Amino acid sequence: MSVGEMFRNLWESSGLANGSWQNYVMILISFVLMYLAIVKKFEPLLLLPIAFGMFLINLPGAYDVVWGTYPEGVAHTYENVENRGLLWYLFYGVQNVIYPPLIFLGIGAMTDFSALIANPKLMLIGAAAQFGIFGAYMVALAIGFAPDQAGAIAIIGGADGPTAIFLSSKLAPNLMGAIAVSAYSYMALVPVIQPPLMRLFTTKKERLIKMKPARAVSQNEKIIFPIVGMLLTCFVVPSGLPLLGMLFFGNLLRECGVTTRLAKTASNALTDIVTILLGMTVGASTQASQFLTPQTIFIFFLGFMAFVIASSSGVLFVKLFNLVLPKEKKINPLIGNAGVSAVPMSARISNNLGLEYDPSNYLLMHAMGPNVAGVIGSAVAAGVLLGFLA
Repeated sequence: MSVGEMFRNLWESSGLANGSWQNYVMILISFVLMYLAIVKKFEPLLLLPIAFGMFLINLPGAYDVVWGTYPEGVAHTYENVENRGLLWYLFYGVQNVIYPPLIFLGIGAMTDFSALIANPKLMLIGAAAQFGIFGAYMVALAIGFAPDQAGAIAIIGGADGPTAIFLSSKLAPNLMGAIAVSAYSYMALVPVIQPPLMRLFTTKKERLIKMKPARAVSQNEKIIFPIVGMLLTCFVVPSGLPLLGMLFFGNLLRECGVTTRLAKTASNALTDIVTILLGMTVGASTQASQFLTPQTIFIFFLGFMAFVIASSSGVLFVKLFNLVLPKEKKINPLIGNAGVSAVPMSARISNNLGLEYDPSNYLLMHAMGPNVAGVIGSAVAAGVLLGFLA
């Protein structure tokens, strides 16, 4: 072999020779997500692993090394793989719906449900925010998506990444990468998207409403709540049990008082590990040839629409609800945005906006009620869609 042939072979096997413009577009998108995570601090724990997974899988020539080599003409599925790479093994937890319930276990272990227990009517705000999911579902059907695909896309409106992965892995596995990235992107952009909507749909007088401090919740109530929640979930939407069962179990670990070590592990170490694995594999499912399609653009558009409708529905529902509430029990509409499932980010936005108009009006604990109700509501909505469409 001549020196020229050696250099030609080296060039032909290099990433530069094998890369396409789609690869470089996806790498650029991954850089944008890294910027949002590192510089803007938009949900960095989620966005940075996703961005790096996207960066890794779209490096020219990286796919066969980190994922695996597929036989000619065979679909890229978990079963049909010859030489298995690292990400092939990690993706098992996504494809077989292991990671999302473990994330819910951590959420339950780190979340205080006291605000919802003390004021159960806040559950209605979490329910109202799910209008975004079903509104987006109808639009997705109208523009030509199949019912199962429409259901998987619509769940983005719940602003709940694990639930989006859970549902899309069952209803539309081929769209899971785009759906998951869309869901997590809009979760990260909650501080950008929600405040303008909250200002648009509320008056200055409404923003100044002060709510009475919530009553104290007993330890027994905190222990009983996840057990009762589990029973109700089982009767209403048994298909949502993988998520809600782990959520309530994590909360029981937190509140029972005898499993503090387990609760700390679930809410810290376990959640951190699963978040890394989930983020990396979700990002790595965005290979350029499958991600850069017109369908992906529609998914991002529908996801944005669903998220806007969900955030707006919560605020508008509070305004409507206030019409029948006595003056001393009126709810500040600024907590309506917290009906989506982005815990506790949406609740913090409610609080920050309230303080902006009245430095003494702390809304955080009130907003946590609809915020945790949104977690439950999005999982229930996923169970309903799964029951209808699976």
